[in-house]
Amino acid sequence: MIAPRALRHLHLALFALLSIALASPARAEEKESAKPGDNTPPEGFVALFNGKDLTGWKGLMASGFDNPFKRAELAKTDPKKYEELQKVADENMKAHWKVEDGVIVFDGKGRSLCTAKDYGDMEMYVDWKILPKGDSGIYLRGTPQVQIWDTANPGGAVGSGGLFNNKNNPAKPTEVADKPVGQWNRFWIKMVGDKVWVKLNDKLVVDGIPLENYWDKDRKIPLMPTGQIELQNHGNTLYFRNIYVKELP
Repeated sequence: MIAPRALRHLHLALFALLSIALASPARAEEKESAKPGDNTPPEGFVALFNGKDLTGWKGLMASGFDNPFKRAELAKTDPKKYEELQKVADENMKAHWKVEDGVIVFDGKGRSLCTAKDYGDMEMYVDWKILPKGDSGIYLRGTPQVQIWDTANPGGAVGSGGLFNNKNNPAKPTEVADKPVGQWNRFWIKMVGDKVWVKLNDKLVVDGIPLENYWDKDRKIPLMPTGQIELQNHGNTLYFRNIYVKELP
């Protein structure tokens, strides 16, 4: 028979264990919910998204001037028209891209979101999330793209992270590393010259593959040496957060 004092101690110990068990999921949930607002870049990186608004971002110009080569030519030959078209693009961006609880959210109705600054050789991190049937990508130097999609989509079963528009070099990722739709994924992307490396959720899925110039049908013209990073619109709701970049010499 257990003494009353020992029984009381046993009840207290059981109560403490139960309290810890009940509190653990809450703490885990709290930690997860804090990630969108974290926005602390790794050492050597800078944050492209401040977690509050779209400062440092701009809209993509309408079809025709979504081509980085045509935009560059327009900027040289008719800077006034360039500024006018960019102003229209920015208004379109403001109507369809917004920030909610430390996350960039796209409503699926406008055009892509672009960095105001151009980048050449660089490393970057970006967290992304899609919904069922989602389809998107990350443009590098204004060129499509590091693919994002629902693996249940037709063609999507190969997984995200591949250089989708390649014709002469590998276009598919080496493995499927996507988390289930509705969960956050993380890309690490490195670009040096025309070569690209991609990790999806810490798994290397693209290893030094050249990104081909989508804007040249013969794929013979080199990529632009620098260009904007774009979060692609593909007609569906998208979520991005914790976007960091490090320019490489």
